Amino acid sequence: MDATKRGRVRVERTAKRVRTYLGGRAVADTTSALLVWEVPYYPAYYFPLADVDESALKPAGTVGHSPSRGDGLVHTVTAGAKEAPGAALVYRDSPLEEIRGHVRFEWDAMDAWFEEDEEVFFHPRDPYTRVDILPSSRHVRVEVDGVTVADSRSPHILFETGLPARYYLPKPDVRLDLLEPTGTVTHCPYKGSAEYWSVNGKEDLAWSYRTPLPESERIAGLVAFYDEKLDIYLDGELQERPKTKFA
Repeated sequence: MDATKRGRVRVERTAKRVRTYLGGRAVADTTSALLVWEVPYYPAYYFPLADVDESALKPAGTVGHSPSRGDGLVHTVTAGAKEAPGAALVYRDSPLEEIRGHVRFEWDAMDAWFEEDEEVFFHPRDPYTRVDILPSSRHVRVEVDGVTVADSRSPHILFETGLPARYYLPKPDVRLDLLEPTGTVTHCPYKGSAEYWSVNGKEDLAWSYRTPLPESERIAGLVAFYDEKLDIYLDGELQERPKTKFA
């Protein structure tokens, strides 16, 4: 991979075919996408103008400015009967040479994204993020305000780059009577879509992937808890609550 930096922005090329859809058709389709880390947590995709359907781009007459990336010309994206106002930034010129002549689409404004022929949710997969899911015989006990809400000796432990270990527990080992569904749903490009529960009255403390993506099938139907917001005892020892963006 080629890589460059300007300020806190890193740019790399990817060999994946990347497509984004709106209104039932691909408005961008490339094998020359850039991964651009605008924030430290995950990258965004930038498409060469040559691989974008420019008929789908309508200038909005405004500019989006970034100290590191310069001025992007704001465009509305139209396809079929759908319109996504201000959903594209066209960088015809930029202090960051690698992104000149590229287009950035707002992820949530588009209907769907694909890496090769697999749909991707929430944001692009980071090539430097690894997810390992390991069966374990360690004793995990979860407390909320002094009440034990889960107690298991057969967890699956999920290790994801940059995040604390997550303990996924079989439902028979969880006090399901203390869990109430909240309606919250989140999407992860590595694991899939998660549903959430309040625990003992505290909102969105637990989640589960009912039908995870193939690479994360080991956690299907298991329940995990936010280590940051409650007490986890591992082999009898209280764990320090990690400090993350979820705390």
